[in-house]
Amino acid sequence: MIIPNSVEELATYVEKGRNVFFFTADWCGDCSFIKPAMPEIEAAHPEYTFIEVDRDVYIDVAIEWGIMGIPSFVVIEDGKETGRLVNKLRKTKEEVTAFLTNVKG
Repeated sequence: MIIPNSVEELATYVEKGRNVFFFTADWCGDCSFIKPAMPEIEAAHPEYTFIEVDRDVYIDVAIEWGIMGIPSFVVIEDGKETGRLVNKLRKTKEEVTAFLTNVKG
């Protein structure tokens, strides 16, 4: 999982590649619930690069992208959004895996 150090670095992942943006925050209990499963989810989907986006650090990005609840996942391929799993509900490994499997790129 890549953790960007700046908005500029984050923007480079939006422009190029097949990327999953995982919006999270340290204080988020539901984020802590899914985090231990993320390495397994990443391994099951090598076609994607996973980028962890701290909602508090990148609050302007979260607002611009309409991320109202976390944890949330947005898939962007070469600058175009191809899928989103964005809501305030707790997500299971199975739900995230099914979402990523069904994203059409």
